[in-house]
Amino acid sequence: MLRELIPADLVKVQSANDWKRAIVAAYNQDAGMSPEDAKITFLKIVYRWPTFGSAFFEVKQTTDPNYPEMLLIAINKHGVSLIHPNSKEILVTHPFTRISNWSSGNTYFHMTIGNLVRGSKLLCETSLGYKMDDLLTSYISLMLTNMSKQRSIRIK
Repeated sequence: MLRELIPADLVKVQSANDWKRAIVAAYNQDAGMSPEDAKITFLKIVYRWPTFGSAFFEVKQTTDPNYPEMLLIAINKHGVSLIHPNSKEILVTHPFTRISNWSSGNTYFHMTIGNLVRGSKLLCETSLGYKMDDLLTSYISLMLTNMSKQRSIRIK
């Protein structure tokens, strides 16, 4: 049952007996909690994760030798994160304010970070480029709308 409870990349972090003890201790700590309280407690924890609310895309990047060929890209309210597919480590997060251009097609997604002269490009092969493009467009439109509202409040 341990394989059903613990992500595969974390199983070997500690022994099976240590996992069992930790799970039982956590379970006993929250014994008697109502289902509603359990949901709220869960959300209060995961809300702090940097990938909370993300849409994840598996892509093959072809431009940066510092990153693995296969990457996970997470898009959320913080920006666009590049994640190592095996370790799940966040390699970098690009806030929307640093993304200057992007494009997509049936087989690709391209993004420019920084300006066109001194920026860097990330070229990705994916069949979901149009979804990534749409999501990025939505987040940046929201950011620009919020910035515009804040400016008009300051001017008044």
